[in-house]
Amino acid sequence: MADTLSRDFDALELGGRFRTRGRTITESDLVSFSALTGDHHPLHTDAEWAAGSEFNGRIAHGMLLLSYSVGLVPLDPEHVLALRGFERVAFKRPVRIGDTIHVEGELEGKRELDAASGLAVFGWKLVNQRQETVALAKVRVVWRRAAAPAPGLAE
Repeated sequence: MADTLSRDFDALELGGRFRTRGRTITESDLVSFSALTGDHHPLHTDAEWAAGSEFNGRIAHGMLLLSYSVGLVPLDPEHVLALRGFERVAFKRPVRIGDTIHVEGELEGKRELDAASGLAVFGWKLVNQRQETVALAKVRVVWRRAAAPAPGLAE
């Protein structure tokens, strides 16, 4: 499974899957993310206000979850040149302090960009400890292609 992310572009197989380790969301995560981004919405920062909301308590920022998903997926710099973008991100369920999330991914498409790189398109599913999908995203990644052998050095 993790093998999917440790291949050169040309060796990536459509349908290849991976699953990351988990990460538990903490009070400190919400406070730090609010301070870093300036997003102090009371749904994330005010326990009393959030208790009276339709979520019945504080929840993690959607962008915090997306940011952590990037950190959870082991994008090896030997293979990955850059994140190209996220598409169709959808937050499906709230994530609360104490929930543990992980990413499940599948290679859904790929195409050559040039001799040195290709574009890999993954479907990422962010899942909690109850195996509930909490977020979905299409992720486009610029992937390194295997270097061609130098002239005269091919075996």
